[in-house]
Amino acid sequence: MERRIFLAGTGGVLLAAPLSAEAQQAAKVPRIGWPNANQALASWAQEAFLQGLRDLGYVPGRNVVIEYRDAGGKLERLPALAAELVALRVDVILAGGTPQALAAKQATKTIPIVFTGVGDPVAIGLVTSLARPGGNLTGLSLLGPELVAKRLELLTQAVPGVRRVALLWQPGVVREAADRDTLKGADVAARALGVQLHVVEARAPADIDRAFADMTRAHAEAVTVLGGAMLNSERRRLADLAAKNRLPAVYPAREYVDAGGLMAYGPNAADLFRRAATYVDKILKGAKPADLPIEQPTKFELLINLKTAKALGLTIPTALLARADEVIQ
Repeated sequence: MERRIFLAGTGGVLLAAPLSAEAQQAAKVPRIGWPNANQALASWAQEAFLQGLRDLGYVPGRNVVIEYRDAGGKLERLPALAAELVALRVDVILAGGTPQALAAKQATKTIPIVFTGVGDPVAIGLVTSLARPGGNLTGLSLLGPELVAKRLELLTQAVPGVRRVALLWQPGVVREAADRDTLKGADVAARALGVQLHVVEARAPADIDRAFADMTRAHAEAVTVLGGAMLNSERRRLADLAAKNRLPAVYPAREYVDAGGLMAYGPNAADLFRRAATYVDKILKGAKPADLPIEQPTKFELLINLKTAKALGLTIPTALLARADEVIQ
């Protein structure tokens, strides 16, 4: 009798072990790593992505964990932050911008990476093609190079008769070949509009004052800003300098207009971050980044700041105002 009882008890222990392992597996909460260039300036992106997750049934702290890492505006810290997230063995990395995506790609060839906020991911070297990315990266592009021409067109409509436009850009963010293609496309678009383009670069915040002084010496009548993480973080300063030098300006994102800039045209960035949650969801459910095609923007927005226009003594044509998605009074 005692022997039978002992064997039955032992069998119960042996059966309990696999059940415990299954329970532990079921209880595993996925972790998303998010390296930010400057989290203080990206609260809108965080809220958009979290909303996308909530729409898909994810509740941070309950059935998903997000590991935030903030570079505090120091882009040189991004590779170390990406490596830190890789060491934590997160299940997927969200890279909201070109520097973040490049740093994440450098840090891992196995952990899936979902990017958003990049221009041409093929030219940048993130993926091999839009249809079949290959490797461990996928996500959403910004169509950056294609939008340069559109912004120049809108600028000539806002400032009729403008003939000399400065183009402010941040070199070194993407591959040199991608930079050349973007600048060449901008020059072709400017010529088609009858505009002479004066290219000015700013690699660091210390270069911005000099860049505007260069525009003044070149007798620029307006300016278009290509963007870049550093320029984005300095957007209020750019808007102030454009106003001080009486230069109507068009920017790549609404945050510049919120900071006092005249105009912005580009993809709805919040929509891109919401859609990035869909990629994360698919990957957490087993999809491979290599098989998920890169998506392009579907929502674009034109924003105009009439208060800034008035300060510049500029009257925005009624037809252009009618096309705007938002007009700030």
